[in-house]
Amino acid sequence: MTPVYFIFLPLIFALFVPLLFKKLPQLHTGWFVLAAPVILAIYYASFIPASMHGETVISSFSWIPSLDIAISSYLDGLSLLFSLLITGIGALVVLYSIFYLDKNREQLHNFYVYLLMFMSAMLGVVQSDHLISLYFFWELTSISSFLLIGYWYTRDRSRFGAMKSMLITVFGGLMMLGGFILLYVMGGTYSIRELIVLAPELAVHDFFLWSLILILLGAFTKSAQFPFYIWLPDAMEAPTPVSAYLHSATMVKAGLYLVARFTPIFAVSSVWVWLVTGIGLLTMTWASFFALRQRDLKGILAFSTVSQLGLIMSLLGVAAVAFHVEDAAGTVFKYASFAAIFHLINHATFKGSLFMVTGIIDHETGTRDIRKLGGLMSVMPISFTLAVIGSLSMAGLPPFNGFLSKEMFFSAMLSLTEFDVFSFDTWGILFPVIAWIGSVFTFIYSFYFVFNTFAGDYKPDLLPKRANEAPIGMLISPAVLAALVVILFFIPNLLAEWFIKPAVIAIQPFLYESPEQVDIHVAAWHGWYSTELYMTLGVYLVGGLMYWQLHKWQKIYNVFSDTYSLNGLYDAMIYFSDAGMNRLSRLYMTGFIRSYLVYMFGFLVLITLGTLAITDAFALDFTGTSPIRAYEVIIGLVLVAGTITILMAKSRLTAIIALGAVGYTVALFFVIFRAPDLALTQLVIETISVALFLLAFYHLPQLSRHEERMPFRIGNALIAAGVGVTMALVAFSAHSQKSIESISEYYKETVYSEAAGGNIVNVILVDYRGFDTLFEITVLGIAAIAIISMIRLRLTRKENPHEK
Repeated sequence: MTPVYFIFLPLIFALFVPLLFKKLPQLHTGWFVLAAPVILAIYYASFIPASMHGETVISSFSWIPSLDIAISSYLDGLSLLFSLLITGIGALVVLYSIFYLDKNREQLHNFYVYLLMFMSAMLGVVQSDHLISLYFFWELTSISSFLLIGYWYTRDRSRFGAMKSMLITVFGGLMMLGGFILLYVMGGTYSIRELIVLAPELAVHDFFLWSLILILLGAFTKSAQFPFYIWLPDAMEAPTPVSAYLHSATMVKAGLYLVARFTPIFAVSSVWVWLVTGIGLLTMTWASFFALRQRDLKGILAFSTVSQLGLIMSLLGVAAVAFHVEDAAGTVFKYASFAAIFHLINHATFKGSLFMVTGIIDHETGTRDIRKLGGLMSVMPISFTLAVIGSLSMAGLPPFNGFLSKEMFFSAMLSLTEFDVFSFDTWGILFPVIAWIGSVFTFIYSFYFVFNTFAGDYKPDLLPKRANEAPIGMLISPAVLAALVVILFFIPNLLAEWFIKPAVIAIQPFLYESPEQVDIHVAAWHGWYSTELYMTLGVYLVGGLMYWQLHKWQKIYNVFSDTYSLNGLYDAMIYFSDAGMNRLSRLYMTGFIRSYLVYMFGFLVLITLGTLAITDAFALDFTGTSPIRAYEVIIGLVLVAGTITILMAKSRLTAIIALGAVGYTVALFFVIFRAPDLALTQLVIETISVALFLLAFYHLPQLSRHEERMPFRIGNALIAAGVGVTMALVAFSAHSQKSIESISEYYKETVYSEAAGGNIVNVILVDYRGFDTLFEITVLGIAAIAIISMIRLRLTRKENPHEK
């Protein structure tokens, strides 16, 4: 089976989850779900040897052939790395959730269906070579994450966080779709690989800059970059397994993947370099500063995640500078894409572990409020150890993997000052300075998270429940990730050979033809004469001093008002848009059907007549039409007179007679036009209708002469006349501009020879349009069943008047 079909394996598992949850309530559904990411992780791991040699695997199937839309799987070093993260971390998250979520109290079938849906969506995002299928899976991640964030839908904060994430990420997704469409217009293909080849031609197109900006909006919203990061802290209302999976290892990395994948196309633009690098660094520093304002452990991790995503984003921006430097493979720019991928892997390990530890603390103490925690080191020693490993790696201390990628981050930022491109030789000095400031606050919030939780005084009176160490099952997943944090520090070059170098050539294909040419060796020590070393030591010194005095200067956050913030701006926009739309809707939602008909018919007239006028589409040609005879004119006038009589009648009997006259006149037209079967049908229907009206005559509303009459309204009259004139003009124009021969000729030629019928109308209804007739009969059948059910229900209630 080709890789493209494995994208949908989690969805196939999801089909059976509700059945198992219902039929096997004694079994935790997670044990069945766990098989999906494990199978996928093993399957994708089998492609590692091929990826190490620069080989790619391509498979696809046509989805909508007429629109050239296909579902594809393009496994190169970059997509394979993300696929392994999605499935590997996914397996650990599912294992963790088995012990975290109570099968007796949680709706696990919903949780795991949403989780599997998200897993398939992420695999589709990172493997798609087709722009439209990438967008399809991109929005599927937004929908599934909305469902996961709002899993505890009875909580107001969960619903609010889910809606906020949906609005922001879907907005970005729509912008991204616009960028994709512009790329297709420029390149004439939906294939990302083919667009990369066409990059030099695309760069000079008028739509190039617009496409770049729109695609970056999609990436920035999904990866929570400034100013769109505000949805991520509110998404922490989701269960901790969701936070560990979506908001540390997978979904928030989708924007990073998008930037990495499209770097070979857009890196030729200085706008791409400045936006990706600048927004990334701003996000890193901004979020690291405000992480220390948080009191909720998941809130701290949310802002730290935003900060780390900004760090990786800035590295991808620096990697794009290599497109503009001669012999870039021999400069420090080659480290930028390497460092971005390296830190992406490192972040998934230490942040996933920290989220799970936070879930353990919440599960075992009943709170995540850091002001109520402290002294848990002796009560939860294993959790403390795991938290220390993850936090110190995030802070950039050895011997943890975060130290290595943080050093490479400083190297990449320092490299910007060495080259005269895009004014980096002057303004570029700001980048390492901002990076250093952001790293200082990263150091502080890392220590703030772990030591304010586990060190200090134990406060059992403030805890909702007695604290205990987590059961072993809940510790396995964070322990595995924490072990990787340490192991990867000692084997970074093995990791580079297996995963990082194949991913680098996907980001910088112009520099390398195969992973073997990526001559980067990772080492923990670069000597005493290294600027990066002194930057790191400065981070430790300043960060340590500031953490020591945190209680004194942390009060500065009281200056920042929630009202005048990005969150406050979002809330105000939602409030005013909601209130404004309510006021606007009250203007036209009058509750009268007549008003709604006026709106609909009015717009119909304006749009249709406007289109006919602007496009000069109206034509009038009566060539070949039958002559209109005098008696047909008389019958038409009778039809009009009968219709007007119905509207003006002041007597019920007059209205019924006029209605019958209209129906019988229409039947007469069918007779004249030689359609006896239609005439017979019309006569039967009209006879039955008139008879039913007469039977219900007593219950019909009175049309008294003394009843207040609806006044004549010139506006309504104009709308009515306009609709009539519009439809007449459309009919005349359609008849006069036939671009192809009428299908009626085909019917006349084949009704007897092909359908073996003598009545053309019957053959059309039964054979040519048989499905239409079938569905019409089905609708009538459903309506009949509904009527019978309502009658039987009414009879039952009459027989049992006390039955509720």
